[in-house]
Amino acid sequence: MGKHTLKTNITSLKGDIIVPGDKSISHRSVMFGAVAEGVTTVTGFLMGEDCLSTVSCFRQLGVEIEETADQMVIHGKGWDGLVEPKEVLNVGNSGTTIRLLMGILAGRPFHTTLIGDESIGKRPMTRVTKPLSSMGAKIEGRQFGEYTPLSIRGGGISGIEYASPVASAQVKSAILLAGLQADGITTVVEPEKSRDHTERMIRQFSGTVEENGLSVSVRGGQVLKGTNIKVPGDISSAAFFLVAGAIVPNSCITLKNVGLNPTRTGIIDVMLEMGADMTIEPLVAEQTEPVGDITIRTSHLKGTTIGGDLIPRLIDEIPIIALLATQAEGETVIRDAQELKVKETNRIDTVVQELSKLGADITATDDGMIIKGKNKLAGGVVSSHGDHRIGMMLAVAALICKQDVSLEQKEAISVSYPQFFTDLEKLM
Repeated sequence: MGKHTLKTNITSLKGDIIVPGDKSISHRSVMFGAVAEGVTTVTGFLMGEDCLSTVSCFRQLGVEIEETADQMVIHGKGWDGLVEPKEVLNVGNSGTTIRLLMGILAGRPFHTTLIGDESIGKRPMTRVTKPLSSMGAKIEGRQFGEYTPLSIRGGGISGIEYASPVASAQVKSAILLAGLQADGITTVVEPEKSRDHTERMIRQFSGTVEENGLSVSVRGGQVLKGTNIKVPGDISSAAFFLVAGAIVPNSCITLKNVGLNPTRTGIIDVMLEMGADMTIEPLVAEQTEPVGDITIRTSHLKGTTIGGDLIPRLIDEIPIIALLATQAEGETVIRDAQELKVKETNRIDTVVQELSKLGADITATDDGMIIKGKNKLAGGVVSSHGDHRIGMMLAVAALICKQDVSLEQKEAISVSYPQFFTDLEKLM
């Protein structure tokens, strides 16, 4: 624990970076590989704590998973090959692990108990337990299934048509994973389109999924087949360096092999709208996910308004976008982002609190924030609050601070980007 002194007053960032593998795709590759028949090889897997929590849970469910230097090899058991775990499954800090795993376990005819860390214990779960219960799974938890620990006895489930009140890939994916094992057809309708990695992966594992506007359907009883997956670089991790390159003087950074899935590229749209000097070189993808190299240079930025159906496409990037907005001329308004309140921390409050400590002119609203630029940031003692994205955002903020900045709870960053500080050093 303790304080970590961040680098401040940086005059230039230059070079190329290969960001870690996409967290969302890494989680799903292990889950689908486990319930598919045959072997799945995953290259570029993110060796962060969250994704390793997924690996650990599936090992406890009887799946053999080998780790080599740059690959995960999953010996799939098929749906029926999963076994009842002898111990409680601990998902650590990973919301993706617990919510998607519930969808898989809802269809399995045995009992499992799920727990996580303190932050997971505060995150809302009825958004998943409610639709899974209506399919026929028996799920119990604190406050009627709202909070961990959760216990699931699955099996004998039937398809449903579910109108999700939130645009959440975790909710959608949990229901689709249950639907693949259920009797009949399962349909999820969202208020806006959330990221579609699960739909792409079902097809990659030889399954079928129907998409029609905001509705996604699967039929039950599908057999999935093992495959090879190349995980692209995570755009949510790349976002920190995209913003660093835009706001630090005399900078030019190229981020190689970044995933460019259109349900995730809201950050790029917003930065271009704000005037970022950015070029994108698409690469020919061997996979179902589009990828490319992104180059960002120091930019003259202007404020903008961010809301509506753009929000699900950049929900995880809002902390770093808030920092970007402090360096743009004029006002930036972020709205319709209530989902930020139920992330690893309440990210509306933590972003406003921590950036204010550094001298930003930023105000919280009920569903977002208002940021007035352009601000010179000073310095101070800040905290990640145990949230990896807040920690990395503050490390980037420090680059343009005039005085010293100390970061508390730096270790949270290893959840999604273990080599973050090494890559940052390289660009200096």
